[in-house]
Amino acid sequence: MRLSIVIPALNEAESIQATLQALASARQRAAEVIVVDGGSTDGTVAAAAALADQVLAAPQGRATQLNAGAAVATGDTLLFLHADCCAPAAVDLILAATVGSRRQAWGRFDVRIQSDRRALSLVARMMNLRSRLSGIATGDQGIFVTRELFDRVGGFPVQPLMEDIALSRALRRVVAPHCLREKIVTSGRRWEQRGVARTILLMWRMRLAYFLGADPADLAPRYEHVR
Repeated sequence: MRLSIVIPALNEAESIQATLQALASARQRAAEVIVVDGGSTDGTVAAAAALADQVLAAPQGRATQLNAGAAVATGDTLLFLHADCCAPAAVDLILAATVGSRRQAWGRFDVRIQSDRRALSLVARMMNLRSRLSGIATGDQGIFVTRELFDRVGGFPVQPLMEDIALSRALRRVVAPHCLREKIVTSGRRWEQRGVARTILLMWRMRLAYFLGADPADLAPRYEHVR
């Protein structure tokens, strides 16, 4: 199994190097790392250049960027990782053991939120439990999928929000996910900057609206306003 790791980025100069440095061991074992920039103005591209195999430019939008990275990836397993998330050093070995020779498999890691706030430890545990029960993964958890299965479902649907949930739904209809206990560490900055309770309530409202059929294009302006 060869692993390709696709990382969408937009103005992530402060965090992208830590994310990429955590993948150095995997790169030494032939994992491919692709950063897809959506028009950063803060030096993200320069910060990523020496630590990735490719740094591409694509129209802004996480789904669009992820699909662009997948289109040039050479691996038969894809891992989609946020730019402020650090994967385990042995991520390639973990996924090789998980996926093996399967041609259609997918899943996600547990997540740990990096923060001194105890409330965020509970948030992470609830995210992991909810995902395990529902079979739905979020981008913070590092979604992995075999190339054959990713192509079969048509990749990420191009929508401004909830592309990870939409992909999970499509993948879940084919095969159940692997919910790994190994953890991806994600930054707690968005919760800390916006307020923990406020962020949780926002995400619950947005996801409930999406599950009830709201158009992601209608939800996006509300999300961007809070950001």
